[in-house]
Parts: sequence; structure tokens; C-alpha cells
Amino acid sequence: MPKYLDEHQMKPFTAQQLRELQNAPPDEFGVTHHDVLFNEEENKIWCVLDAPNKEAVEKHHEKAGLTCEWIREVESTRE
Repeated sequence: MPKYLDEHQMKPFTAQQLRELQNAPPDEFGVTHHDVLFNEEENKIWCVLDAPNKEAVEKHHEKAGLTCEWIREVESTRE
């Protein structure tokens, strides 16, 4: 499955909520979290997601009330 990297604001999420999201099952758009990186001081999250396409990533974030500043398809050295 393709991987996507995106950036958006951290608020309203807490660090604990992000840790819980890390292992969430696939959502209705087929998106799962490969990794979630964040910086509370800068109010930023960078998600590495497994998703069927960019549109699924957009819908995944829209459902949470978030808008990504950017979304890029990427490759990972992890399996």
C-alpha cells in the first residue's frame, strides 16, 4: 500500500491521544498510521500513513476536523 507523509496542526490532540491513534485499525477510508511524529511546542504533527490514495488521506483528516498543510506520497525503509 502507498505511504503518505503530511503536516498539520497538533491541537486539539494531546500526545497521549496520538499514541493511542498509532495502533488504531484501518478507518473507513483504508488509512492506518505507520508513524506519528509531533512537536507540541510548534503545534505540529507529521503523519506517515498507509493509504490507498491521497484522497483517502484528505478524508481521514477531514473526519477529524483537520486540514493538512501538505500531503506527499513517500517511500519508507521500514517494512
